[in-house]
Amino acid sequence: MGKKFYVLLIYSIIFLVLSVIAGLIIGSSSITPLEATEILISRIFSVPIDVPASHETIIMNLRLPRTILALIVGAGLSSVGLTYQSIFKNPLADPYIIGVSSGAAFGASVAIALNITGGLWGMGVVNLFAFMGSLLVSFIALIISRVNGRIPPTTLLLSGVALGNLLTAGMSLIMFLDNEDMEQIIYWTMGSFVSASWDKVAFSLAFVAIGILLLMFHTWELNLMLLGDESASSLGVDVEKVKIRLVIISSLVTAACVSVSGIIGFVGLVIPHILRMISGPDNRRLFFLSIIVGAGFMCITDTLARYILRPVEIPVGIITALMGGPFFIYLLKKNKGMN
Repeated sequence: MGKKFYVLLIYSIIFLVLSVIAGLIIGSSSITPLEATEILISRIFSVPIDVPASHETIIMNLRLPRTILALIVGAGLSSVGLTYQSIFKNPLADPYIIGVSSGAAFGASVAIALNITGGLWGMGVVNLFAFMGSLLVSFIALIISRVNGRIPPTTLLLSGVALGNLLTAGMSLIMFLDNEDMEQIIYWTMGSFVSASWDKVAFSLAFVAIGILLLMFHTWELNLMLLGDESASSLGVDVEKVKIRLVIISSLVTAACVSVSGIIGFVGLVIPHILRMISGPDNRRLFFLSIIVGAGFMCITDTLARYILRPVEIPVGIITALMGGPFFIYLLKKNKGMN
């Protein structure tokens, strides 16, 4: 794949490792990298260690599941962002472009307002409602955008925008009628890993890992689709079937991510685009890099969210927006200049 790719891959892995280390050792309680390593080794190999029990509890029950969850969400959103940018041939596409975030926010708002208790698979009702809301919007957008057996990208985008606005209005109405739960709804939409648990790790990993694997098998088709639907079809790609398959897989991955973390923007937009500018347009290379860098970026931004105003925690969606917003403006200006 070329020397440049392997150099980028090595740097990406180093960034990922440093991000994980930062996520495990930085917090209200000071834990050294050596202590964190000893704790992990002791759990894996059942080796006795001389580390305070409180540190072991913090690592295994709080920071490790939170770090892993951030890695999963970052990898999922980055891979979906890259996929959508190739499908829609638009560098400004992100995982929420067809209204998934609005569906998740509306579902979570309904669950919060109704104060439903219980759960399933270790997931709370709010998370499950957000998951189902995301999927519902995605499938409705696919259905209403289908024209003569085809799904034109522009129609799918417009369908997602229309549904997103409709559900955003619904969420706003719920907050207007239920002032008591408004703060909780707003906080959920900002995105956070504060409620991370091993159950959420298992739930999200099941969808995201399988989804990423399936998307990975379509990177060659994505490369051909960048040439245009007609060119891809002439080279043997069933464009409409591939497009529907990729949107469904991407929707499942995004829904799983949003349901456990809330809405975290810009990761799926910024990471693939930066890597595309550095390594080139080949999705076979970009996919691996996006997964690794996206996971590391999400982990480091979550660590910053916990650390900057400690002991108060900033929603991680605010951090990613502050970092991604300026770059998004740059993309818009560059895109305008190209037209």
